[in-house]
Amino acid sequence: MRVTVRDGLLRFEGDFGDAPEPDARRPPFRSFGKAYYTYQILIDLKVEKDFAIKTETHPRFYTDRTGTVPIAVPAVLQHWWPMVFFVVFKAPAEGQTHIFRPGEPFIQVTIVQAETRFDLIEMTEEEAAERELQSQRIYASRSTLSADTQWISASDTVFDGTYRRIFGAARSAREK
Repeated sequence: MRVTVRDGLLRFEGDFGDAPEPDARRPPFRSFGKAYYTYQILIDLKVEKDFAIKTETHPRFYTDRTGTVPIAVPAVLQHWWPMVFFVVFKAPAEGQTHIFRPGEPFIQVTIVQAETRFDLIEMTEEEAAERELQSQRIYASRSTLSADTQWISASDTVFDGTYRRIFGAARSAREK
């Protein structure tokens, strides 16, 4: 399925098949103002009280170099939402196309606490010193942590497994 903007108008092109239910809209995509479109996803997700469903752009958007990955508008659906939901996407720029391919993810769905309150407090000097010490330890041991896990990306950026190893060690310590 392709979503394109030509002459300022959204165009939906694809093989939508037969409607799975007699009253299902075809195509399941609709314009939503001039800058957005929706997809009637026909999935009914329900979470327990105190939780919500968060939808957002799939992470593959951030590494896409073709400009064809749909850009989902973030949403938080509370447990009381009683309907099959739809997803809102930002329309592509004039002349660009978003492509929906079978098997390719187009949104990320996470379950989050519905109401979370945080109080920002200033770090004590002792906490700041401890974090600085931790940072220096990571930096000093980086060559050991990344020794056998380095690779170079197509843009000549060096990556390694330092953070993955630190995360593994932290998880292991937490499980003990």
